[in-house]
Amino acid sequence: MAFASDIRNAQGGFADRFAALSKDLGARFARYKTYRSTLNELASLSNRDLRDLGLSRSQIRSVAYEAAYDAH
Repeated sequence: MAFASDIRNAQGGFADRFAALSKDLGARFARYKTYRSTLNELASLSNRDLRDLGLSRSQIRSVAYEAAYDAH
């Protein structure tokens, strides 16, 4: 009877941890970029345009945050 055993280290190597860190940082930067882009676009609108969207200037940061971080 043949028997095979494959025991691997659950921690992974340095390369695996570095790849995971890079991926995480890339995702965080992409979300931050979305936040800044949305914030800048909304801030550039006039008060009338914001009212047409149902927003006030005081809501711009929270709307941009929701667009970037709540969607992911």
